[in-house]
Amino acid sequence: MQKSPSLDAFFAWRGLIYDTKMDIEASLKDLGPVEIGRLSEAVVGLSPANWSAQRIRQNEYEVHSQTESVVLVFTDGAGWPELEVRKEQGWSLLADTAVPVMHDILAAHYPAGGTIIRSMMAKLPAGNIIKPHVDRHPSFHAGHRIHVPITTNSRVRFMIDGRPHQLSVGRAYEVNNQKNHSVMNKGTEDRITFIFDYLPPEVMVQRPSDPRDQG
Repeated sequence: MQKSPSLDAFFAWRGLIYDTKMDIEASLKDLGPVEIGRLSEAVVGLSPANWSAQRIRQNEYEVHSQTESVVLVFTDGAGWPELEVRKEQGWSLLADTAVPVMHDILAAHYPAGGTIIRSMMAKLPAGNIIKPHVDRHPSFHAGHRIHVPITTNSRVRFMIDGRPHQLSVGRAYEVNNQKNHSVMNKGTEDRITFIFDYLPPEVMVQRPSDPRDQG
């Protein structure tokens, strides 16, 4: 089995990235089942204040204005191709249960030695939408975007490149965010998805020698 990347991969850092595109060609790649029991329990324990405390994603991207999020690590991509990845408020709430999920997925499907540049729990409340869009910033194209559904319902429609997809709870998927995509939640239950972006080692020109302590 491939060696799991070290926890260093989840630390805040600065580094230089090749300007490249990670096109998986397909709209969606099913990576198979993943154990999310402890992470799901942690999400259930989040308060309304936890969900509303950070507006990073909503402020940066208008298409996500109807969503809520708990952000673990984040970069806005400023200064590309140099990136600064920061630990956010959600780290202390979810890292203990989210990091093992990321480790399991990366160890099974991706080369070790890369890094996480974004990691968050994203909620699309019942009745809300994410408008059709393509993730334009080069940092979205340089890595792999992984979705792990935590909750969903039969009336959620995730459209990618004009086709509907129904993602299942407890499975991991790589999403091609270079294709036009949108989400509609016409159900009565919120849709919650764990999302992270992984940069593989081959796109990284420079990694820091001393990652900053996450505390």
